Amino acid sequence: MKPRRFTARCATAALCLLLSACVLVPRTQETWDPECRTIARSMTLQPVQIASFGGCYNEGCAALLVVAGATTAVSAVVSGSIAVVGNAVYWLEKQGRCQRA
Repeated sequence: MKPRRFTARCATAALCLLLSACVLVPRTQETWDPECRTIARSMTLQPVQIASFGGCYNEGCAALLVVAGATTAVSAVVSGSIAVVGNAVYWLEKQGRCQRA
C-alpha cells in the first residue's frame, strides 16, 4: 500500500470518529435575575451524539461522512433558528414581567 493512500485512509477513519452523527439540540436554561426579581430563561445549543460508525470501507465511508456532515449542518441551522426565536420570545417575556424599582 502506498504511503499516500494509507494517510488518506487514516484521515478518513479519523473523520469518521469525529463526525459520528452529532446533532445540535436547543435547551432552555433558567437563571435567577436579581435585577428583575424573576426567573429568566434563555436557549442554548447543546451537541448530542445520536450514533457512531462501527466501521466503513471505501465509498461507503465517504457516504457515511457526507450523511453525518449533512445531518450536523441541518441540525445546526434548524436548532439555531429555534434558539434565536426562543431567545427573542424569552426576552420579550422578561421585558413584560420585569418590575424595575
